[in-house]
Amino acid sequence: MKSLTTLVGFLLLTGPHPLVHSQTAVATSGDSSMRIVLLGTKSGPVTDAQRLGISTLILAGGEKLLFDCGRGLTTGMARLTINPADVTKVFLTHLHSDHIVSLPELVLFPWASQGRAAPLKVWGPDGTRSMVNHLQQAFSFDIHIRRDVDEKFSPEGIRVIASDIREGVIHEVNGIKVSAFLVDHGPVKPAFGYRVDYQGHSVVISGDTKPSEALVKNSQGVDVLIHELGQSKHSPALTGPPDELMPNLRLTRRQARTIADHHTDAEEAGHVFERVRPKLAVFSHFPNIVPSEVLPLVRQSYSGPLEFGEDLMTIEIGSSINIRRDAPTNKQ
Repeated sequence: MKSLTTLVGFLLLTGPHPLVHSQTAVATSGDSSMRIVLLGTKSGPVTDAQRLGISTLILAGGEKLLFDCGRGLTTGMARLTINPADVTKVFLTHLHSDHIVSLPELVLFPWASQGRAAPLKVWGPDGTRSMVNHLQQAFSFDIHIRRDVDEKFSPEGIRVIASDIREGVIHEVNGIKVSAFLVDHGPVKPAFGYRVDYQGHSVVISGDTKPSEALVKNSQGVDVLIHELGQSKHSPALTGPPDELMPNLRLTRRQARTIADHHTDAEEAGHVFERVRPKLAVFSHFPNIVPSEVLPLVRQSYSGPLEFGEDLMTIEIGSSINIRRDAPTNKQ
C-alpha cells in the first residue's frame, strides 16, 4: 500500500551534503532524535484531490506536537497509522481557515470514536480561546448526547484547554521547548512562527509570512527550517488591469497581488535560507507548482540543501537528517 522510494529528485535538488540522506526506511537514532511528519503541504482554502491542507507533526521525547490543522488532517494520520487520539497538543500559527478547518474534527472524532480521555490542549494567537469556546457551543448537541446520554464518553476527553499566546517559550516538557515568535502576515495579526528544541536538535516552522527578520533571528543554528512558499511577486500573470479576473480563477489581479504580498516567494525565500543556513530547508504550504521552474529563483542566492515538501513525508533529525517519502494512492 505504501511505497518508499529512493529520493533521486531530492538529491538532484540539494546536491551532495554529508548530513542529508534519502533512504527506504527511517533509521532509529535513539531518544535524542526528532521526527517531522508533513501531514499536508497544500496552501490556501482550496479543495484538492491530490494534496492535503497544511499540518505538521513533530515527534520528540515521547511527545506528539501538531502545528496547524489543515484540511484532511486525520486522513493523513490514518495513512501513516498515527492514532489521532494520541495527538493532544496543537499549536496554531494563525486563524486563517486553511490552518484551522480540521480542528473541530480533531476535537470530536478521536473522542467520539475511540473514547479519548485526555483534554486537547491548543495554543494560538489572540482569538484562539474564543474560537474553541464557540466550537464547543456549535457542537453542543453532539457533545451532550455522547457525554451525558448515550455512550457516556469521558467528560475530560471532550474538554479543550485553549491559550492565547505571546512571544517566548510557551510549552516546555520532557526536555522539549516550544517557542513562539511573531511573523509578518500582512494584516493578519498576530501571526506566529514556532521553534521546537530537543536534545540539541531543532526545527523552525515559519507559518504564513512575508520575509521576516524575526524568523531569521529565531532560526539561527536550526537543523530544519520549514518555510511557506507563495506566488512570485514578479509573475506575468499579475500584470494587467487590477480588476480583471485572473485566468481560470474567480480572483481579480488586485486580489491576487494582495495575497502574494502577504507571503514569501521563491526569490525572497532564497535570501532567507542564505541568511539562516539551516542543515535542511523545506518548503511546505505552497500552491501546485513545478519545482524545477521555481528552484532557479531560490538558487540565485541559496545553494544549500533544499526539499520541496510532499504530503506524508517524514524527516528524521539525528546525527544525520534522513527523509522518507510515502506514496499514497492519489499522490501527484
